[in-house]
Amino acid sequence: MMHDKTSFSLKTLAAAALAAALLAACGSSPPTQFYTLAVPADGAAARTASQGPQTFIEVMPVSVPDRLARPQLVVRSDATRVEVLEQDRWSSPFNNELRDALAAGVAARLGAIDVSRGGRPADQASYRINVELRDFDAARNGQVQASFGWTITRSDDRRGGACRLSVVEPVGGGANADVVAATQKAVGRAVQAIADSVRALQAGQGGGCSG
Repeated sequence: MMHDKTSFSLKTLAAAALAAALLAACGSSPPTQFYTLAVPADGAAARTASQGPQTFIEVMPVSVPDRLARPQLVVRSDATRVEVLEQDRWSSPFNNELRDALAAGVAARLGAIDVSRGGRPADQASYRINVELRDFDAARNGQVQASFGWTITRSDDRRGGACRLSVVEPVGGGANADVVAATQKAVGRAVQAIADSVRALQAGQGGGCSG
């Protein structure tokens, strides 16, 4: 009887040790990192831009290549392969993250109100902005290449313009955070170009494309 009790105790200890080892293995997995495309707003620039009639913009959902419509970062590993990084993610699916960054950035540069998720006074015109990310490629220790296309339409008289912009930003290192930083810069250049297009349309200069 004593032998049976000893055997049972040893088995129990072994099972407990195995469970502890499994828990330790799970705990050693690297934590998921979350990134955003949004950059801190420049309050001084927004105050300067807002000195005039109020501008209303409406940034629509952004179209992106199917491989990018996910929360995981996607980076190129060689000429034929890409990596989908499970432990490095945007704070929302990339297409949503991109829309939010563009909307916030353009609104800040123009001192405008984004009415995409709200409304606007009935007697006020808005500028509807449709953006497509036509191509995007990012590589560690390489560069971020992005190609944007957009149309802007004024709601009251249907005046508008169609523009495009291709940008290349160097990636400053081999970390995934370096890829994110370069992507932020590329999106920032698109934000500035879109804001310039709205200003040109406001001034009666068509779409004001420069890219």
